[in-house]
Amino acid sequence: MQDQAKLALENTKFTPFWLDNPDRPAAEAHLTTAITTDLLIVGSGFTGLWTAVQAKEQNPDRAIVVIEANTAAIGASGRPGAILSTSLMHGMENSNRLFKNDMEELERLGKENMDQFRDTIEKYSIDCDIEWTGELTVAVGKHGIDDIEGEHELYVKFGHDAHLLDKKQIQAEINSPFFEGGLWSKKRSGTIHPAKMAWGLKRVAKDLGVVFYENTPMLTSKTRGQQVFINTPEGSITANKVILATNAFTKHKKKISTRVAAIRDRIVMTEPLTEEQLAELGWKNRQGIYDTRTQLNYMRLTKDNRVLFGGRLGYFFDNDTDPEHDKTPEPFIKLVGMLYKTLPALKDIKISHAWSGPIALTTRMAVHYQYYHGGKMIYAGGYSGFGVTASRFASRVALAIVDDVDIPERNLEFAKTVPAWIPPEPFRWIGAKITMYALDTCDAKGGWRIPWLTLVDKMGFPLKP
Repeated sequence: MQDQAKLALENTKFTPFWLDNPDRPAAEAHLTTAITTDLLIVGSGFTGLWTAVQAKEQNPDRAIVVIEANTAAIGASGRPGAILSTSLMHGMENSNRLFKNDMEELERLGKENMDQFRDTIEKYSIDCDIEWTGELTVAVGKHGIDDIEGEHELYVKFGHDAHLLDKKQIQAEINSPFFEGGLWSKKRSGTIHPAKMAWGLKRVAKDLGVVFYENTPMLTSKTRGQQVFINTPEGSITANKVILATNAFTKHKKKISTRVAAIRDRIVMTEPLTEEQLAELGWKNRQGIYDTRTQLNYMRLTKDNRVLFGGRLGYFFDNDTDPEHDKTPEPFIKLVGMLYKTLPALKDIKISHAWSGPIALTTRMAVHYQYYHGGKMIYAGGYSGFGVTASRFASRVALAIVDDVDIPERNLEFAKTVPAWIPPEPFRWIGAKITMYALDTCDAKGGWRIPWLTLVDKMGFPLKP
């Protein structure tokens, strides 16, 4: 299987499939002068773009500038599996673990957020290959059945159109020897082309009057009277308010990295499937899929019938967000092997693209806010992999916080608290390496890995096998 995986990676592009697109918009000019604005947004991933669009919709006359260290969607927003979910807090079980008292309201807000997400796509005619096919969690082994049954109770309790599938039913949805059952949430979920979505939001923001500067990193920030003064390599910005939409890219403020770790999530993309491969695979309903393994995998189809398969985590010393190692075949060999084992219909398929992306992992795996310059600058991030739709909601709350608008969401626990502190280097790197190895081998070998992952779980990361 390893040799077969190596062959599949021989002609692979080690770059995100989503960004390898001839329709990718040209870069904006970089900032070369001193400017002023009411609202400055740092970062043009989903958080920054949703912030810009919603701020302009709320107040069309507001002066808004976005600066980006590279180009739009180059970070996590151009690299995810992009399976849509109503969850605002990294899944139903994580929400219930952390915010049990607010669950009913968070679930209501999550459904409302997804409806408004859809409305924006339709209102502005954003072409993003969206498919409303549902979200499917598949059980691997007996423990997996227990997991999906527990989650199903939560789905039903909070009014989701969710259905348990037995082994025969799940095999009718997708042909895999591993899957013993499933939980299919049929409404308000599906898949999307994330880069097209981001580029569409950028186009909308520009049409609404937002000004973008790319290849313009923020270097420093300081208070200047009642405003915030930002330095960039060739210019400067004086802003009344600033939102840091930088997620896993924490170098702007060291304090962010004390609660956010840049974990790598690895993904492979196959060549387009033939009609015969599609027929053997099944998957006629084209759901986005997560499994219940300790080192979980997720998968989905693209518009041109490629299979995206992801889920092997990694960490590089000092929050490295662009490791050269992840531009080589070696980190992806085991992931391709697992693809072949999970979906035997694809045992000979080649891999067109392989990449990793920075996930802003926190101990609560959900968005939080940090404050700077007397509240005139705030950070919003830490989605831990669930930011494609949750970023829209988080951006709306971020605007209310920085503008000091009293909305009910600000009184919920998530908006008033921050995740637990994460140890610094080298302890972070050592702990991450042990944890990644334990996740990789726990299902097969057990042993010391189970108490280790239980300890990590008690620290706040929900990794308990």
